[in-house]
Amino acid sequence: MTELEFLQKEVFKDLTNLNKKAEKAEEYKFSEEDFATVIERTGFFGISIYSINTWAKNTSFGATMHLDHNKKASDKRWYLKAFNTFKHRQEGLKYAATYKVPSKLISRFTPESAEEE
Repeated sequence: MTELEFLQKEVFKDLTNLNKKAEKAEEYKFSEEDFATVIERTGFFGISIYSINTWAKNTSFGATMHLDHNKKASDKRWYLKAFNTFKHRQEGLKYAATYKVPSKLISRFTPESAEEE
């Protein structure tokens, strides 16, 4: 299982990707409501978020990364704060992020038969 497959199956499940041309995880764009779910799930699984990018009416609105907050990418406090800040600055933004799924987490969700191939 790849990082993108894990994100699609466990984190992005039942959410609407607003970028139909997305081929990489960081190209997946979500509404504010769906991105709140993404953040909740990444925190649950211990997935790192390195940066968050936002758009308003298909124009870049703003971006931030964990280094701007002096936090590790795996520290969910930074991305919760960043998300809340964007949310209060502008309603109706679209959100995307760059992720890092721990390999141990992926291996736990990969069926053993697939590992032997």
